[in-house]
Amino acid sequence: MSQRTGPEQSAERTALPRGGMWQRPPRATALFGWSILPLRAFLGFTFCFAGLQKLANPNFFNDNSSSGIHAQLIASIRLSPLHSLLGHFLRFSTPIGVVIALAELAVGLGVLLGLWTRLAALGGMLLSLMLFLTVSYHSSPYYTGSDIVFFFAFMPLVVGGAGGVLSLDGYLTQRAMSETKGGSATLVPVPFGVVQQTCGQYQSGRCKARGGLECEVAPCPYLRQGRLPVAFRRADAVDRRSVVLRGSAAGAAGALGLVVAGGAAVLGRAAGGAKAPKSNEVALTKPATHAASGTHPPGQAIGPASDVPVGGAAQFTDPANGAPGLVLQPSHGAFVAYNAVCPHAGCTVGFASSSNLIVCPCHGSIFNPSNGDVEGGPAPHGLSQLAVAVGSDGQLYVNG
Repeated sequence: MSQRTGPEQSAERTALPRGGMWQRPPRATALFGWSILPLRAFLGFTFCFAGLQKLANPNFFNDNSSSGIHAQLIASIRLSPLHSLLGHFLRFSTPIGVVIALAELAVGLGVLLGLWTRLAALGGMLLSLMLFLTVSYHSSPYYTGSDIVFFFAFMPLVVGGAGGVLSLDGYLTQRAMSETKGGSATLVPVPFGVVQQTCGQYQSGRCKARGGLECEVAPCPYLRQGRLPVAFRRADAVDRRSVVLRGSAAGAAGALGLVVAGGAAVLGRAAGGAKAPKSNEVALTKPATHAASGTHPPGQAIGPASDVPVGGAAQFTDPANGAPGLVLQPSHGAFVAYNAVCPHAGCTVGFASSSNLIVCPCHGSIFNPSNGDVEGGPAPHGLSQLAVAVGSDGQLYVNG
């Protein structure tokens, strides 16, 4: 490049390319690969763990388990804004649980390995959105529910993928370029001032190759042709080869994932799965349909008081709204009753006699059996208490 002095050099110094610091640089999504690594590691591990945990727990697929997918769907039907739609899927709860577990495992592997990262992250967003609408929609304040946080945490990966850093996507693209003699895909950030000093077409803030138009920072129309820089050759061949390699890698990773999933399921069943908290709950005998003789407290009968063991609990259905209920007899003749719907995500709580606590089998919330107050999250508040009393006919009456 020739040396310029005087007014020409001064004009060149003062000429600033359009866009400046606000202009998006070429292939900007590849620049954040290293900074996104901690998020990739967390999301990938969490979703792999979540999928394997479900597959290894036989209770998750047991329709009679209070911590299973069937019970969680029932809870979602009560609280979710999609309740009218979810009711149609209740009979398919076990296949839905399998699909969710395998989808979580696939998302986790894709993000961890950096393989089809954008597609895996999009799947993670969809799963998180589904869980938000069905499980944590009523979390209050909204940020106490993790699903909405996961939804937004996947967004950077949808935008920029793995950034070519410690990822199979980047490795396979590099391999495809080597096989097609297309050069290196390594991104080398260069200040635009260096480009101005070395570009043979740049003069006084103008591009001679573009008829004297002002020089543009990002992307430089002269240095780029369409989607790829002019330094790239045989771009179509690179793309095709990259897709083939990534497809083969996805098949291998999928096969590995199925082997791991199958192993987790077998080991979980051999070990007996995760144990639900032990409970001495019984179901109250339904009261007679005819009118009870004598006087009784206000409310509706739910069953005989004699069915509730001292120091134990019994389940019932609230006649007022059909919600599950829990009645306890801490000492002889003293009864307390609660709405058994956990305020966190709508699962049905139970009484753990060994620890004298009311617990949620889905997410571990703990409640005080004497007053229903929450003693351990993630439930935002305690259980709703119901007025309960014994009538002269020996029946328990609740008045919510």
